[in-house]
Amino acid sequence: MKVLHVCSELFPLLKTGGLADVTGALPPVLSKLGCDSRVLLPGFPAFMKGIENLQLLIELPAKFGASKIQILSGTIPNTEIKAYVIDATGLFDRDGNPYSDSNNIPYADNYRRFALLGWVAARIAEGIDSEWLPEVVHGHDWHAGLAAAYIKASEIYNGKKLAGTILTVHNLAYQGVFPAHVFHELELPGYFFNVHGLEFFGQLSLLKAGLFFSDKLTTVSPTYAKEIQSNEQGCGLSGLLGSRAHDLVGILNGVDPEVWNPVSDKLLIANYSAKSIANKAKCKITLQEYTGLKVQSDFPLFTIVSRLTEQKGLHLVVEGIYEIIKRGGQVAILGSGEAEIEQAFVKIAAKHPDSVAVQLGYDEDHAHRLVAGADVILVPSRFEPCGLTQLYGMIYGTLPLVHKVGGLADTVNDVSLENLAEEKATGFVFNEFNIVEFNAAVRRAFALFSRKTEWKKTQKIAMLQDLTWDAAAKKYFELYQQVSN
Repeated sequence: MKVLHVCSELFPLLKTGGLADVTGALPPVLSKLGCDSRVLLPGFPAFMKGIENLQLLIELPAKFGASKIQILSGTIPNTEIKAYVIDATGLFDRDGNPYSDSNNIPYADNYRRFALLGWVAARIAEGIDSEWLPEVVHGHDWHAGLAAAYIKASEIYNGKKLAGTILTVHNLAYQGVFPAHVFHELELPGYFFNVHGLEFFGQLSLLKAGLFFSDKLTTVSPTYAKEIQSNEQGCGLSGLLGSRAHDLVGILNGVDPEVWNPVSDKLLIANYSAKSIANKAKCKITLQEYTGLKVQSDFPLFTIVSRLTEQKGLHLVVEGIYEIIKRGGQVAILGSGEAEIEQAFVKIAAKHPDSVAVQLGYDEDHAHRLVAGADVILVPSRFEPCGLTQLYGMIYGTLPLVHKVGGLADTVNDVSLENLAEEKATGFVFNEFNIVEFNAAVRRAFALFSRKTEWKKTQKIAMLQDLTWDAAAKKYFELYQQVSN
């Protein structure tokens, strides 16, 4: 089975969120099932520098504002996975964030940049690489949404079936919406711009293109697949998603044990496992020393590793952090995002330096220290398609405190008396998205932490959950078989 993944991020070369973790981990696991996966990437500087042994495959006509387009092929480092990289002069070779300028303003020509990504995917499906022809094109998020549209247009024009198409929605809130007047630049059939196509409330949506034209749709948890068919979380696309419910599958993300594993993680001061967790205490002390927090073990240390946005529910933490402080707990924060939330945390840390530490930005090494050294990881998202942070926490024995929504609901079991008795508890879950429920979950965390035997037992249960990519890869492979026939 030959599968082309189309995406804009890939760990460890370029990451702004969980998308990169997925696209970096899934293809190698699929190879174990006999899947010959390749990845198509825009020629961002990180990929031009990071993909190994890049060689020219073919030069294509100039379009979408690029004066020269070359398709290069190479290998993803430390894997046997091949990659195609689009070297398009003027489109991708920009410093900083792949989607926005230095002022965090999205590039006005993003529709051209990612139209080219989808257009090249269709050309690969047509066979521009004479030695490799995909049977399935698997797009990830809105950046790859036009791949299915260009493939469908080619099939209509040439009268023959190309590759089967799948689109995975990692977060429906990001849709790639642009003014209607740019549609003519996409070089798609005119009738593709209507309600049964790219048109979205008078504008055009690259994500909607993928949702409409792909053979199958997936999202990253079963609960989120149901939620996005509702008006509340459908982001204007609930009608389309509801009409395609029979083609929509929720498949939970997994975790790459080569990257996240307390037994072998080289970024930790000491390694540990579910069978021998004693060294986790050393990780906590090291984290407290590194962040300037008071070194103490009598109360839980909470952590946040996240984009600091309202969607992540972090205004609840800004309000509820005093519940943690007054009970003797501590909070260590890593992330960046909305200025108001950033500044609120910085101010609190300045007033309570023994109890709260903040590092703005993203630091992969520090993220590992935080996940290993903390006792509880906070993921109180308003909505969460899947969430990887809570999975990292469970693997490292850092119990997640989560809002019961999306993938968080699918992966974390509350420390209710029933779940504790049945040895199913893996964290702290609050049902309603408000400060009262959040603080109640915080108090449950303190209560369990004070009962050391039950705390350690819950840690072990969380660490022994099967959170690898194996189960997800099998489900994707089944979908590939369906759409390739």
